[in-house]
Amino acid sequence: MNNIAPFAPVSAESLAWLGTGPIPAAPYYDPAWYALEREAVFKRSWLQIGHVCELPEPGSFIRRELEVVDASVLVVRGRDGQIRAFHNVCTHRGTQLVAEAEGKQGNFSCPYHRWSFALDGRLLSAPDFERFGLTKEECTLPGIALEICGGLIFINFAPAQSLAEELGDFAARLEQFPCASATNFSEYVYEIEGNWKLTYDNFQENYHLRFIHPRSGAAAAGEENPFGYPVKYEFQGPHRAQTIWSNPNARPTPVQAASFGRLGVLAMADGLVGPTARDYLALFPNFFVIGSPGQPFSHTIWPLGPHRSRGVIRLYWKGEDDSASRRYAREYSMASARDIHAEDRNVIEAGQRGLNSGALRHIHFQTQEALCRHFFNNVSARVEAYKAEQTARPGVPA
Repeated sequence: MNNIAPFAPVSAESLAWLGTGPIPAAPYYDPAWYALEREAVFKRSWLQIGHVCELPEPGSFIRRELEVVDASVLVVRGRDGQIRAFHNVCTHRGTQLVAEAEGKQGNFSCPYHRWSFALDGRLLSAPDFERFGLTKEECTLPGIALEICGGLIFINFAPAQSLAEELGDFAARLEQFPCASATNFSEYVYEIEGNWKLTYDNFQENYHLRFIHPRSGAAAAGEENPFGYPVKYEFQGPHRAQTIWSNPNARPTPVQAASFGRLGVLAMADGLVGPTARDYLALFPNFFVIGSPGQPFSHTIWPLGPHRSRGVIRLYWKGEDDSASRRYAREYSMASARDIHAEDRNVIEAGQRGLNSGALRHIHFQTQEALCRHFFNNVSARVEAYKAEQTARPGVPA
């Protein structure tokens, strides 16, 4: 006998404030709506783009191409140890400074005319600079707001408030996740023919679990809870969380037991075991993280167009692969994540193909798809607020 209380789904009454009506389908395929999302959501939100372990020492840098906002971002650790973000653009004539995805440099030199910039963005030198009639201070690299929470790096192109203010109580929660102390990670990047919201929604609900993941989802579903519904939902502004149910009667294969059992042992040895083991934390607009100490998992979904997106899946680790068993457990964990995702891919793309025709005016969410509804409500609210703002501007017709 186990001591786990019987599963009870979250009540419809407790979620009624989210609404129960149909959701318009057009935002999942309409290019005009996508254009509004770029302005209203992605140019004004805190976006998760990396981890501090990628910048271990002064001069370490990473470059991120964010197609949704037409920006190339350079994130660098300065000589003072501070991590900063800049537009990857020379202030002479706009040439991108860095082509490498990551590396380490003492400064950044434009390949076109050799303007040279310090790690903190200051212009150091430029050939014949006295002929420009400028000061070096006028030519500093354009900066981007950057903040760190739980070891994760966030940027915002037009912040209305700090990251801590934006996350509220979720900021302290994120600091407890195992990714906060990670020193390296495994990464899997994919592109998919699916709107970013449609793709994201697949990973916010377990309604599909029994049908798409009958074998791989055994630990998250069972006879008592066949859809693997969460036991708790939480909401903080545009952000949301759920507590994942674990099947007490799950029967992993011997290979799974060996791998995940080893990960648990290593997590305890690494001091990663904490209160987040079954917590899923979704941060608006396009990022979520799962706090399992044996498999600290994050997923960021970037729009590439109204019908296409890119996902970045990471498993964070503490310490190096210092033994064959540790290496095996980590490799198996990433292989499992890829296998599960492969099961999702076809249905996401089939959904996008179905929506692209415009045959549906609405889609529908049930009670246990509450995170999907909350997500759409907040995207829609940002878009409508932006439209109202633009209409109210002088010279813009009502």
